[in-house]
Amino acid sequence: MPFVTTQDGTEIFYKDWGPRDAQPVMFHHGWPLSSDDWDAQMLYFLANGYRVIASDRRGHGRSSDIGSGHDMDHYASDVDAVVQHLDLRNVVHIGHSTGGGQVARYVAKFGQPQGRVAKAVLVAAVPPLMVQTAEHPDGVPVSVFDGFRDALSANRAEFFHAVASGPFYGFNRDGVPLSQQVVDNWWRQGMTGSVLAHYEGIKAFSETDQTADLKAITVPVLVLQGDDDQVVPYQEAALKQAELLQDATLKIYEGLPHGMLTVNASDINPDILAFVQQP
Repeated sequence: MPFVTTQDGTEIFYKDWGPRDAQPVMFHHGWPLSSDDWDAQMLYFLANGYRVIASDRRGHGRSSDIGSGHDMDHYASDVDAVVQHLDLRNVVHIGHSTGGGQVARYVAKFGQPQGRVAKAVLVAAVPPLMVQTAEHPDGVPVSVFDGFRDALSANRAEFFHAVASGPFYGFNRDGVPLSQQVVDNWWRQGMTGSVLAHYEGIKAFSETDQTADLKAITVPVLVLQGDDDQVVPYQEAALKQAELLQDATLKIYEGLPHGMLTVNASDINPDILAFVQQP
């Protein structure tokens, strides 16, 4: 399997499919998943002639179960290690949830200054800031994230099943049929990773203020989110991202959940492709 070793010795697993002379599209997964969560998008963009790349975040999937560096700065630096290793240029970076925060930090700190980024797509992404603070009173109370940490510590397998079978895909909504296979795949990805990386990752995705990252990004950015996202409130995420970014295109999907990239891929993929193909 292909890996790249970072400066602190972390082995980052990555996938790299498609023609080497095609435009690269790189995918960044959410918490607590892996690059496997992008199956529907990687096959779709591969079929449309793109080179597709995705990596497992440190402590997630097949990457090193390392005991440190579970923060946005290291996440972005690890992306840079993969990009530099493959010498990717003119890249479109697409991030979901925590992966959207990873994209924002990477593009602002590494990719854009290096001239390697063409565009970005944020899907149900966590920036600018999830947690409630004195300066951000409309955020999610920290007690909610403390509850995540408690549930993760008490029984990770049970907690992950509850998330996947409930709010993540909207399976807890009336009239929404549960797909046990989708739940099982989410659970499989989560349980493959490190419980420490998942525990510390909660702080990374909820308490990292990325206002400055969003303001610094000048490349075109597509912002997508469902208005029935029960994980990341869209009013504090997509709407604020569109306000802070210099060149944003915003689309809110009526009734779609946080995990819409999986359960509504046939709706989302063409919208992302149309944005990527725009001159």
